[in-house]
Amino acid sequence: MSVKFGTDGWRAVISDTFTFNNLRLVSQAIADYIREENPENPSVVVGFDTRFLSDRYAAEVARVMAANQVKTWLARADTPTPAISYAVVNKQTTAGVMITASHNAPRYNGLKMKASYGGSATPAQNKRVEKLLEHNLETVHGPNLMDLDLAADKGLVTKFDPAWAYYEHLSTLVDLDVISSGELRVIADGMFGSGRGCIGEMLTRGRTHVHNIRHEMNPGFGGIHPEPIGKHLGFLMSTIQAGHWDVGLATDGDADRLGAVDAQGNFVDPHRIFALVLRYLIEKRGLKGNVVRTVSTTRMIDRIATDHGLKVVETPVGFNHIADLMVADDVLMGGEESGGISIKGHIPEGDGVLMGLLLLEVMADAKAPLHVLVEDLLAKYGPAQYARTDMKLKRPVNKADMVQMLLDNAPDAIEGVTIDDIQTVDGVKYYLNDGSWLLIRPSGTEPVLRVYAEAPNDARVAALLGFGEEMAQKA
Repeated sequence: MSVKFGTDGWRAVISDTFTFNNLRLVSQAIADYIREENPENPSVVVGFDTRFLSDRYAAEVARVMAANQVKTWLARADTPTPAISYAVVNKQTTAGVMITASHNAPRYNGLKMKASYGGSATPAQNKRVEKLLEHNLETVHGPNLMDLDLAADKGLVTKFDPAWAYYEHLSTLVDLDVISSGELRVIADGMFGSGRGCIGEMLTRGRTHVHNIRHEMNPGFGGIHPEPIGKHLGFLMSTIQAGHWDVGLATDGDADRLGAVDAQGNFVDPHRIFALVLRYLIEKRGLKGNVVRTVSTTRMIDRIATDHGLKVVETPVGFNHIADLMVADDVLMGGEESGGISIKGHIPEGDGVLMGLLLLEVMADAKAPLHVLVEDLLAKYGPAQYARTDMKLKRPVNKADMVQMLLDNAPDAIEGVTIDDIQTVDGVKYYLNDGSWLLIRPSGTEPVLRVYAEAPNDARVAALLGFGEEMAQKA
């Protein structure tokens, strides 16, 4: 058995590699790691999303933990990843385990490991678990197991509801009175994931009218990828337009990402959500701190930060890089293009529920529709159009070799626009003198070249993507 943790855990196809037996083996390695980290009082929070068998998988993790004398807090029901991450901090446990494949297709499931600070485990921590797993397999050391009822009787497993402590914490980060004053009409699209109903529950005592869609339990996600991007939000878009709603908020399979739809049915991507909330936190709340964004995120963030004298730090793709800085430095806000965003005072974890509430606060405070706020944002800090495409490669490539090839073949200009700078934080990023940029980034896990572009207009974006695709053909 070979298990490799990616930027945020282990994911695999259900009944292929993601099996009960393999999960037990991985759980045993995590239990060994937890006991190494805290031999006196080892403890863990275990949660799960709405996917097929996720509750059963979580119970199996708890059985392994209990057999290894690791005190386990097991969620009673499906719960957002950020709620489980917050519970790690709230319960002061050694680690956390979340059974989820996040935004991946329904045939996948997975496991995210959380560190004691409530964010994703570091690469070094994940690597340690991998080594412990290898050691156990080499020594034919199978997983320890304990009956769940017996574990509960012994006080080793306690079922609990993580939601209310999480909601109480969110209420310290969001001004619910401001949101209530807006009397907004909101569609909350749970995409059949574990964020279903959360936004409505947070706003139940105010004057916001929330209508939930795709909030039923559906382990197959209705056949969709539970990823809140434009192509998966057609139902939300049509619902918004049919009912004259003010805004639609969509969370992914485990609610650590957010996408939005304005009253006109237009998709509002995470770049614009990040920029709108950042501007609000600085200008309305008077908050300060460093701003962290991944290499694939809009440069509107840079312009807003520069306008207010704040430092911007660019990281490789993956929220774990943002989390490292949130733990170590004074970070006001950090985010990535995929929709994982967090703010000062919160755990170092992307949180779609929090960002949805903050976006409502921005709208209520401004007393303006979302499309008007976006237009104002683009007028001052844009224009900025963005697109991404994934290019299948004929064969797996070495990431370092691919980066070197891209550097060796870098032109002086793309479509007549001069390249001012080239950076290699993660892949190769070309900065052009009209403010546009192109990022070509080989995937670290599959034979795919990810091509991202931002430019003042759609035509320039298309031209940049076209150049990126040409480069992919040379791979």
